[in-house]
Amino acid sequence: MIQVEADVSPDVKETIISLSNIQMTYKTGNRSTEVLSNINFKIHKGDFICILGPSGCGKTTLLNIIAGFVKPSAGAAMVDDAIISGPDWNRGLVFQSPTLYPWLNVRENVEFGLKMRKFSKKEREALSDKYLEQTGLSDFKYHKSYELSGGMRQRACLARVLVNNPKIILMDEPFGALDALTRENMHQLTRMIWSANRGTFFLITHDVDEALSLATRIMVMSPRPGRIVREFNTEFTYYITGDETDRTRFSTDYINIREQILRIIHNQDGNYTI
Repeated sequence: MIQVEADVSPDVKETIISLSNIQMTYKTGNRSTEVLSNINFKIHKGDFICILGPSGCGKTTLLNIIAGFVKPSAGAAMVDDAIISGPDWNRGLVFQSPTLYPWLNVRENVEFGLKMRKFSKKEREALSDKYLEQTGLSDFKYHKSYELSGGMRQRACLARVLVNNPKIILMDEPFGALDALTRENMHQLTRMIWSANRGTFFLITHDVDEALSLATRIMVMSPRPGRIVREFNTEFTYYITGDETDRTRFSTDYINIREQILRIIHNQDGNYTI
């Protein structure tokens, strides 16, 4: 298997999230459904992790555990050595459908979290201006969300998360409803923001090419009960820009890893050994 190893060992990186022996079982009456089984991994500062797997394998449940929306049935989900007990602004969220308040303009939406945290008007305006510019929305700050395109609404959601300077940004298929060109533009924007801000991202997707074009670490999950069956360390995100995009996507390494991921997801080789 061809893998591109990171230049810096994870052992010397700052750990932001740690998942140990995570299991999740939902009970409905007398029936129990095991959704996640034996999930173990760490998210380090600067990682861009993409999670792939078949529908129903527990990807969103895993994100919800990290976000603090649900607690695992067993195991420990920790942030900075403390048990995750609920949602927190340090774990920003971007969903598939934009979640903007329609009665507020773009700037007010972006500043909403800061306002709840008692930032002054001057601080809110300075920070919102910074991230509206970074996401290309400076000229639309006074527009309402329903006046924006789908891609622009997702950019506003991203700006609203970024303005809080979270330790990690969690994204649940945020580009799935966008057309191909808008999706590609959002990939470029997300890649730029991750690099410029030295951020940490955790993204769920069904799109193998999306994962390969963004991630530094790709984790592939098995069918339910979901578990991590293979991890790939990749560097394609550093090269998929401008004239290098097609060259990277048609490279031997890219095609090799893409085919391996697809075989695992479709279980063509019947081998889930890491």
